[in-house]
Amino acid sequence: MRNALLNDTILSIALLAVSAAAIMIFGSSLGFWEPIVGFGLSRQYNDYLGWGVVAISIFGIIYNLTTSRAGHIFKPFIALIFGLAILSSTIMNFFVTPVRYPPIHDITTNVTNPPEFIFLDDSRPGAKNSLTYGGQDITEQQLNAFPSITPIISNLSPDKAYEKALNIAATMGWKMVNADPTIYHFESTARTRFFNFADDVVVQVVKIDNGSRIDIRSVSRIGRGDRGVNAKRVLAFMTQFEHL
Repeated sequence: MRNALLNDTILSIALLAVSAAAIMIFGSSLGFWEPIVGFGLSRQYNDYLGWGVVAISIFGIIYNLTTSRAGHIFKPFIALIFGLAILSSTIMNFFVTPVRYPPIHDITTNVTNPPEFIFLDDSRPGAKNSLTYGGQDITEQQLNAFPSITPIISNLSPDKAYEKALNIAATMGWKMVNADPTIYHFESTARTRFFNFADDVVVQVVKIDNGSRIDIRSVSRIGRGDRGVNAKRVLAFMTQFEHL
């Protein structure tokens, strides 16, 4: 009876910890708080939750084994898995050296003449960062870190290229905030999968000889650096445009 109560308690605590960790990550998507709040809570408390669950799970497993209840370690073992899941990113850092991204949050395919936002401005909700391009310092850091990010050159007409770009934006889940097909320009807001941070994206299509050039720019609303999120988004867009 004592073992059963202990095991149930351990599993219940683990379930509560997993729920708390998930709420910190997805709370903004559920409308509980701003993204930065969930991010801050997760950074501060996630590892405490994980290590706490791991500790009580190991205690439960050892207790059951030493009291000849080896067959009752199932629930503490499941709790241990939950604890390790909470700690997955921390554990991964022990085995894989984290990629160090430059402290920038503005990425574009065209560093010489970055696409400009026409509809969105610095008053957009929750924005701490300006949409004004940061200049040469940002350019140099991007070119060093992401040399493969360059303008997309296509043999499609501007009309077809613009339509394709719109379709890709839709498949990537961006929320369209303004589109002007007369100048082949649109602006969207993308949300990160975790913590629901908002990044603003502008795409500009320009007619060139025998086709068109497509430029994209992705800017975080908050944070000095973006851990490579904007670069990955731009690269994903480039890949889809070139291969679909």
